[in-house]
Amino acid sequence: MTERAGVVQGEVVSQGKYARVERERRFLLAGPPAPSSVTVTRMITDRYLVGTRLRLRRAERPDIGGCELKLTQKVPADRPGAVQGLITNTYLSEAEYDVLASLPAAVLSKTRFSVPPLGVDVFDGPLEGLVLGEAEFTSDEEALAFVPPPECVAEVTDDVRFTGGRLVGVAQRELLAWLAEYGIRPETPQ
Repeated sequence: MTERAGVVQGEVVSQGKYARVERERRFLLAGPPAPSSVTVTRMITDRYLVGTRLRLRRAERPDIGGCELKLTQKVPADRPGAVQGLITNTYLSEAEYDVLASLPAAVLSKTRFSVPPLGVDVFDGPLEGLVLGEAEFTSDEEALAFVPPPECVAEVTDDVRFTGGRLVGVAQRELLAWLAEYGIRPETPQ
């Protein structure tokens, strides 16, 4: 994929005026970060709109009492590595969010902790026990040079099972089997 185009299932999509190349690497962590290492906390609810590549996000910031609402389109890359594809974000008003939230969607929720250089997601509901860290980059070189912190147990950048669009439909039993493949056995409530 070049900086100018992305491919998804044989369909060529131009980067265009508003989309940008998304570069990130994802890592499994054995547990949540130490509270003393967290700089910002967000409570995130993602709604993956059925039959589309669209994600509706509500990110609450309890520390400042604010909320960010956005609609995101992600067009995945057709190759492995840090270039995940093209991403376009549109920021929404509460009324716009409410209209889009009425559409059929699969929902997942998580708490995102900023622990530089990572954003660490601790998932709720059927994904409880999953802790994913991700680092974002502005260039391929920066992504390749990144050395993950020691709390990263395994890199899952190229494992599509650990993308939001795939995780949203996973049962806990299946998730626990995936984690076990990487040697992670989280404690889960009985």
